[in-house]
Amino acid sequence: MDQSKVEKIKSLPQYHQLVKERSGLAWGLSIAMLVVYYGYILLLAFDPAFFTTIVGGEHISIGFPVGVAIIVFAFLLTGYYVRKANADFDELTAQIKKEVE
Repeated sequence: MDQSKVEKIKSLPQYHQLVKERSGLAWGLSIAMLVVYYGYILLLAFDPAFFTTIVGGEHISIGFPVGVAIIVFAFLLTGYYVRKANADFDELTAQIKKEVE
């Protein structure tokens, strides 16, 4: 891509909106994941007895479903990002492409 197109793209308000929304969403979801993950680690570090609580049968402690919930949470965050990207970011990208062509 030549430099004139790059400069034209950078001057578009849609580009600035896209960058702002995308980076804001990425930071927000990253922080959410870090809070959940490090909350789990801190709980394990400071109250390991919590994870010995039996919740199912004779051998399933609460640590297993909490760990699975963290993995599911990560998938849900990824799904939310993809949905948001397909709905909003793709539209903004198409508007930018249309302006530059």
